[in-house]
Amino acid sequence: MQVLNQLKIEEPERKECFLEILSDKYCRSILEAIMDTPKSAIEVSREKIIPLSTVYRRIQQLHDSKMIRTSGVITEEGKRLFLYKSKIKEVNTSFHDGKIDVDVVFNKI
Repeated sequence: MQVLNQLKIEEPERKECFLEILSDKYCRSILEAIMDTPKSAIEVSREKIIPLSTVYRRIQQLHDSKMIRTSGVITEEGKRLFLYKSKIKEVNTSFHDGKIDVDVVFNKI
């Protein structure tokens, strides 16, 4: 049985950030695309049929919120190519007694 790394987010601002990002259909779609395999923005754009400019904006937002990791490779043509992979595998939220709980399960690296 695999043990998953899990974190309960306590800071109200961080909770709001997670919830705001996850409420965006493009962010959710991008996270889904890069959940298991690192991909470039172009690959995500083609796979999910999202305009490339939108993919880049959302990737920046996901990066700023520390929800994805970025790695780079050099192509055979000598060009730099950035690959993105989700740091999170799942997010669980609950709302009770006027309080929101947000638990994050981290993705395998």
